[in-house]
Amino acid sequence: MISMSAFHAMLIPILSGMILLAIGFNFRDKNAGVLAMWVGMLMILATVVYKILAKLNE
Repeated sequence: MISMSAFHAMLIPILSGMILLAIGFNFRDKNAGVLAMWVGMLMILATVVYKILAKLNE
């Protein structure tokens, strides 16, 4: 079973990444919007890659 602190450690970056994606998509015509989409995508991807590597290391 996953502990609650590990759950929150994954949930917070993924939710903030999704919020950045939504904000960036809303302002996609500006450079800051494109940057927000990139940062949001990288946050989600980094969290998933970290979890995969942690599982492979077990």
